[in-house]
Amino acid sequence: MILTFDQVHLGVPDPEAGARWYVDALGASPGEHVDRVWFGDVRVIFLKNDAPGPSDGAAIDHFALSYADVAAAAQTLAHAGVRVTTPVSLAHGLGRFAYIEDPWGTKIQLVEDPETLGFHHVHLRVADPEQARTWYVERLGGTPARHKDRLDGLQYGRIWVFLDRGDAPPSRGRAIDHVGWRMPDLLAKVEELKGKGLAFSVDPKPGPASPGAPVLMSFTEDPWGVKIELLQRGPQRA
Repeated sequence: MILTFDQVHLGVPDPEAGARWYVDALGASPGEHVDRVWFGDVRVIFLKNDAPGPSDGAAIDHFALSYADVAAAAQTLAHAGVRVTTPVSLAHGLGRFAYIEDPWGTKIQLVEDPETLGFHHVHLRVADPEQARTWYVERLGGTPARHKDRLDGLQYGRIWVFLDRGDAPPSRGRAIDHVGWRMPDLLAKVEELKGKGLAFSVDPKPGPASPGAPVLMSFTEDPWGVKIELLQRGPQRA
């Protein structure tokens, strides 16, 4: 069964204000509802959390956006008042990058990868990256690959998932609360995963009555504290 990387969920005190900031500051497209935005075909959805913990150092450490010119993007964001936590630097063989932080503690990497502009990757922190890559491939698919022949990761279409070594607290309740994959038959997938011993904190149920909500949604967690939503959607937007 093909799984597609669908979304990142961020905790903020005011979801509508969070979505507006991402449109105004980062150029996201407004979503189907006031609590979400689009970066290409990936949703960023905002959940109400009055005091989210920062994502930096957590099981979901950051996500990345790719620009044709990272230096220009970082300069524009800094002039607009966005906090640049790491200035533009060069990673040998990978290109230029910088880090920013949104007003609620979400760490965002800016990368320069012209082949994958827009939403680029999610970066997880786990105790054993090799074991975690195997876990994800066996349960959530993904194609093992090396980004620019230097960085091991998993590809879900054009979206990367990278796994770095670290002793990290769970993502639940953090600024990046969870990530989500969609699939054509959620009930069959959940039955398969339960057969492999995976427990679900929320079994498949209908999504909320709001525009863009999933037909069915469920929640689980990997062994390293990454909260995961698995969902089934109706017809996708054009």
